[in-house]
Amino acid sequence: MTILRPILLIIGLLIFLMGLVWMGQGSGYFPYPKSSFMIDSTPWITRGAVLAAIGLVVVVLSRRL
Repeated sequence: MTILRPILLIIGLLIFLMGLVWMGQGSGYFPYPKSSFMIDSTPWITRGAVLAAIGLVVVVLSRRL
C-alpha cells in the first residue's frame, strides 16, 4: 500500500496537467502544435476541465490512503 500512494499522486498530477493543456489548446492560449485540431475548439475546453477535475480527485484520493 505504501507504493500505491506516490504512484496515484504522480498519475493524478499528470492527468491534471493534461487537462490544463487540453483547456489551453481549446481556448487558443496554448497553440502547439500549429496544425492541431484542438486549437480554438470549444469542446476541448470542457473535456480538459473534466479531465483536470478527475486528476484532482485522484490526487485527493492518493493523499487519503
